[in-house]
Amino acid sequence: MSQQPQAYRQVRRRSQLLKGALAMSPLTLAVLPWGLLVGSLAMDAGLSPLQSQGLSAIIFAGAAQIAIIGLLKTGAGVGAILATTALITSRHLLYSMTMRRKVSVLSLKWRLTLGFLLTDELFAIAHPGKEEAESPWYMLGGGLSFYLGWNLATLAGVLLSQQLHSFDTSGLDFAIAAIFIALVTPGLRRRSHWICVLVAMPLAVLAEALAWPMGLLIASLSGMVAGAVFANLTGETLMEDKG
Repeated sequence: MSQQPQAYRQVRRRSQLLKGALAMSPLTLAVLPWGLLVGSLAMDAGLSPLQSQGLSAIIFAGAAQIAIIGLLKTGAGVGAILATTALITSRHLLYSMTMRRKVSVLSLKWRLTLGFLLTDELFAIAHPGKEEAESPWYMLGGGLSFYLGWNLATLAGVLLSQQLHSFDTSGLDFAIAAIFIALVTPGLRRRSHWICVLVAMPLAVLAEALAWPMGLLIASLSGMVAGAVFANLTGETLMEDKG
């Protein structure tokens, strides 16, 4: 009798792993040009093939990796690289706080594993409200498949770096923006969300045009503050909670 429940649990785990990988597959495909770009840029910056692949295998954060590569090319110090990386990846603190309810009951091994695999994409498919997303095996399937895809794309960029000299000017890096648009748009359900976007978007464009230092951070914080103020003034959150 005890073997039946155990067999059932194993089948269910495999099913959840597969569901997570399938849910992540469109985002994994979309990120492949970005991985190629990261691998190619790392080689162009003078890193060895092992170091270039190591960025994706260990850091596993596309935006941070591109920033690190750029800083290395300018001869920036370790302190500047660490501070920049911490700033760029700070949004993961918000992700982890949002997901705390579902992962806090897991063992330390599970929390460390899912914490390492946590990306914008994993957060998107494991967002609260999806029943299957409550399973750690679902999150593991999505995270591992994305990790594998990212590292394979980086490896291809490393191996083909000699043939990809103009890859960074080919326009394929728009995949970065496209992925974030695809991740953010379905979540814009409240008016405060749209206020946040309508404030942050033009500010980000203006900051880029005027070359403001920390312009993206300023635009992001301004959008969040505007959205929060609007929600408080209109009682939006309170009304939705009652509904």
